[in-house]
Amino acid sequence: MSTPLTVGNSRVKEARKLSRRSVRTERRLFLADGPKAVEGALSVAGCVVEVFATPSALEQHAELLADADVTLVDDRALASLSDSVSPAGVVAVCRPVDAPLAHVVAAAPRLLAICADVRDPGNAGTVIRTADAAGADGVVLAGQSVDAYNAKTVRATVGSLFHLPLAIDPDPAAAVRAAQERGLTVLAADGAGEVDLFDADLTGPTAWLFGNEAWGLPDELAALADHRVAIPILGRAESLNLSTAAAVCLYASARAQRV
Repeated sequence: MSTPLTVGNSRVKEARKLSRRSVRTERRLFLADGPKAVEGALSVAGCVVEVFATPSALEQHAELLADADVTLVDDRALASLSDSVSPAGVVAVCRPVDAPLAHVVAAAPRLLAICADVRDPGNAGTVIRTADAAGADGVVLAGQSVDAYNAKTVRATVGSLFHLPLAIDPDPAAAVRAAQERGLTVLAADGAGEVDLFDADLTGPTAWLFGNEAWGLPDELAALADHRVAIPILGRAESLNLSTAAAVCLYASARAQRV
């Protein structure tokens, strides 16, 4: 077994620079931290450039890393590549997996999640994970949404980033129109919506439109949707947070489409 690289090694230093969005954008590379993320990345042909792992992680995840190009690093070097409080010992350098919006909607999706100006990496990652779990056919991060390859976003997806199509588009309105042109009904999740979720017809191809955590959907964007749908609040809670609302809506559609 080769000697593990240290925190001062040039390869480790170059990989560590990918914690900055500007570097990720320039190099078209990002870091996937943890065994679930690395497992997902390895399942996508050509995605993984290199895997850094500690000797103990290589032993623990021997089956996962059997066919990977693994570079051994010591614990301090690995910790410098991870923003996790308790690093799991394995980090991959990956190529982006997003596809153009036109490609994502061209695949005749029945269930999409469109996130407009979602800024919190945990929320964005959780929506991607939830969409994957609900059997959705893709996620669109639109407008001024958080970087999909932010370390916290990637970690929050728990590998789902690599499981379903992802589009990144600067124009939320274009994402809405593209979905509608492919025959999807666009439903804006809106607490003031005119349709109750329990009464909504969710049986057809649907794209859910979710807004920013703090201010929701701008009126002009929500107006482009076919309907505004409100999740009923049956108790005394003021509202639901974004990722919880997305889970409720996506699973409501998934259930309706399976009946």
